[in-house]
Amino acid sequence: MATLPDGVGLDASLKHIEQPTNTFLIDWSSRQISGMDEGLGAMRQAVEIILQNERFRWQIYDSNFGTELEDLVGEEYDYIVSELPRRIEEAFSLDNRILSVENFKCLEQNSGILTVSFDVVTVYGTFSEEVEM
Repeated sequence: MATLPDGVGLDASLKHIEQPTNTFLIDWSSRQISGMDEGLGAMRQAVEIILQNERFRWQIYDSNFGTELEDLVGEEYDYIVSELPRRIEEAFSLDNRILSVENFKCLEQNSGILTVSFDVVTVYGTFSEEVEM
């Protein structure tokens, strides 16, 4: 007795179809939707959202989404400078549109704030981003 109807087999080939990356663009100053984009603008927003969300904090996001930067606050400067690039690269590692993260530069300001700038290389182009701690 057959478990599948005649003519239906498991040998069908699967094809990977690249989905568009259309997203709503957020105007952060007015907190409103300002349009749609799928290129470099959408990637820039995706990077900002990843950097602004701490991993494991929000149930709406997968446990692989976001960064783990908050526990670096108060640590030794040398440890932070050595650990930040790894944690930022790890946060972006699941997005296959991000090819690499390069040119990390750390600047400690007089007020105790550390600013880290870097370049994000994506399939749509390269842009600069920064994080303050």
